[in-house]
Parts: sequence; structure tokens; C-alpha cells
Amino acid sequence: MNFDGKKIVVVGTGISGIGAVRLLSHTKARIVLYDGNASLGEKAVRAKLPQGADAEIIIGDMPEHTVKSADLLVISPGVPVDSPIVMQFKAEGVPVWGEIELAYSFEKGTVFAITGTNGKTTTTALVGEIMKRHNPKTFVVGNIGIPYTAKVPETTGDSFTVAEISSFQLETIHDFKPFGAAILNITPDHLDRHYTMENYISVKESITRNQHGEGFCVLNYDDPVLRDFGKNIDNAVYFSSKAKPDYGVYLDGTMIKYTADQTDSDIIDVSELLIFGRHNYENVMAATAMTIAAGVPADTIRKALREFKGVEHRIEFVRELDGVVYYNDSKGTNPDSSIKAVEAMSRPTLIIAGGYDKHSEFDDFIDSFNGKVKLMVLIGETAPLIEKTAKKHGFCNIIRTDTLENAVKICHDNAVDGDAVLLSPACASWDMFANFEQRGELFKEYVNAFRHN
Repeated sequence: MNFDGKKIVVVGTGISGIGAVRLLSHTKARIVLYDGNASLGEKAVRAKLPQGADAEIIIGDMPEHTVKSADLLVISPGVPVDSPIVMQFKAEGVPVWGEIELAYSFEKGTVFAITGTNGKTTTTALVGEIMKRHNPKTFVVGNIGIPYTAKVPETTGDSFTVAEISSFQLETIHDFKPFGAAILNITPDHLDRHYTMENYISVKESITRNQHGEGFCVLNYDDPVLRDFGKNIDNAVYFSSKAKPDYGVYLDGTMIKYTADQTDSDIIDVSELLIFGRHNYENVMAATAMTIAAGVPADTIRKALREFKGVEHRIEFVRELDGVVYYNDSKGTNPDSSIKAVEAMSRPTLIIAGGYDKHSEFDDFIDSFNGKVKLMVLIGETAPLIEKTAKKHGFCNIIRTDTLENAVKICHDNAVDGDAVLLSPACASWDMFANFEQRGELFKEYVNAFRHN
């Protein structure tokens, strides 16, 4: 789209919205920045804008003439595509884009995009580290915390962009076409937004919509939904911890191997990795499959894998105190993610869980305790539901409390030498915190405030 003279309405004054305004300010578009929160002051919103950005600011109600005169609506990922404000614009035939689509329209290089219910951030960070060794002109963006709009002006014909893409961001793609895509897994999540698993699956699979057999798509062979999906596309590359695919990366004992044309190659033994747990081995395999398919030499991949220390808030070691180890897994924002964290624990574990209600079910989460979890401390909106589910499954050692700080103290007071304390909420953070990062940072702050007995 040629933005010159076009009236573009940006919804949301957070990182994504301000990033969109910053990018559009380099064009001759007429920018309108909107936020429905009537308590915001225009002065405070304008202070967020980059220097030199000229945008009309609307707060509260959206004027009808703005809707009718708009050429494009750009929404933040947190704005549902069926929200009243979006439906107003759709009724007038105004195209609706998200940050990813907007940024992609400025992209000059080659894009690699990673989605999936769990493992996105770790895999994206891994792919980014590998690609940077192969090509220093690599940008890591998206749901990982760096707006795509902030980096896309720096892209060039020979640069790589590695993007973590959420289902919310995929809802608003149109021409977005990554050369390399990956769908890591699909388990129930965000059903409060997508309503049905069928919708959620369809959104995740749309990451390949515009590839038309070009490039490649890395898929989890162990996920029945994705294995079936691979049969319907021409460019599938697989990874598996349970089987040997015809083409891709698999786990053979402790060795991660690459197979193609009936020839196998050793990549790395998991004992050489600094991250642990089968879920992380799957992330490593996905990153390996993606970068091999992108043409990165195996030696380059191997060196990056050996040095990768993991990502913040994902089974992040915080400290050991009086024989008790503390792990921050605030990125455990759905049951399946937290199941993987529990499975990775090698000690008797006290777990802190609960948070924003995304209409998830917690039966499998409780079943994963399997004698390993000795105490569960619950906080947040979902605490009653998780407690009810736990008791149904025979797990009754539960304490409910009203703050994360109290939950951490309860775990500290009940843990003994040889135990682990794990924050892995199995829920989003939005009922009590701005985001999972804030939740994780507070957990670390509370843990680090303890002194030796």
C-alpha cells in the first residue's frame, strides 16, 4: 500500500500502537491515534509519541466521520478483531491490519516466523542467535518483546528478520509471507478470544497462507494436528522427539540428528546443552530444522546451541537458598506450558499457579504433578477452578492466598532442603499484573529478598 495521503487510524497507545505511529511517521500518511480509555489524557498520550511524529489523537468515543474517512485501521494484538470498534470500521469496508502486516509492508529482507502454543520465545531466541552467527544483519522481533515496526526500517536486501508471532498477530495478516515458517505445537489456549479449537488451529496454520509451496514450514511431527497439516502443504520440514521423520530433525537417545535423503547427521548431544527438559530439546530441534533449511552450516548451529542459556521467565533459575532452588516460569501462561515446566523439575516441587481466566481446563496440569508436586499455592482469578479440579483428581495440599508476595513466602516457609519452588501459573497474568514479565520480575524480587536461615 502506498501510504501517502492515506488516513490511517491506529488503535492502542501501548508499545504496538506507538510503534505503528513511529513507522508511519516516516511516510506522508495522515495518522490518527485512538484509545478507548476515556480516563487517559491527550497530553500523556502525546508524550509517548516519537519526536516529530504528527498524529491526531482521539480518546474515548470514536467519531463517525473518522470511521467513514479512514483508509486503513491498524490494531494492537490486544484488540479483538470482533470488538465493537473494529466492527465499526469493517462495516465501512476499511481494511484491518495488525503490527505484523504493517511492518511487513516495509520489509526489505528475508523473514523467518515462528508460532505455536508453547516454546515460541525460546525457539525464536535460538533461531535468532544461530542466524546472527550466520549473518550479523539479523533482527529478532515480534511477540518476543521487540516491536517489528521498530526494526523493519533497518532491514536491507541481505538482512534476516526472525519473528515470534502470536495467534492474535496472525489474525490480521494479509500479505505476510515468511520464507521460513514454524508451527511448534497446538494445544488449547486463548479460547476466550478464538472461541473454538478449530478457529485457533486455523489461525496458527495461516502463517503459511501466502507461501504457496515456496520456502519451508517446520512442523512438530509428534503433534497429530500438525502432522496432518503437513500432508496438505508442499514444503514441510519436521522435528520429532518420538519418531524419525523422512526429512528433518529428530532425537535418537540423547543425540539430536538431522535426516535428509536417507542420510543422517549428528548435530548435538543434549548433554552439551545449557537448557534442560524435553520441551527444550524440542525447541532446539525446531530451531535446528529451521536454520538448516535456511542454509546455515551445521557447525555454526552447533556452536550457537552449546552457548544458548535460555530466555528470561521460562524455567529461569533464580537462586538456591538453604538447599531450595527457585525457578521463574512466568511464561507458563497456559496449562500445557506449565506441564512442561513440572516435567522438567527433578526435585520435590512447591508450585505457584493461577491467574487470568482464558477458559482453559486444568485436568492435565494436575495429572502432571504425578507425586512430584508436594504443595500448590494458588492466586488470581482461576484459583477456585484450579483448586476444584485438583481436589477432583485427589490433590488436596493446596493453599490459596491473595498476592504473589504471600504465595512466595508460603512456599519459602514450607520448602525444605532438596525442594524446588516453581512459579508456573498455567494462566495469563492480566488479572493481577500488566504482563507475564512484571509477574516474573516481582517473583524474582521477592525470592531474592530472602536471607539465609
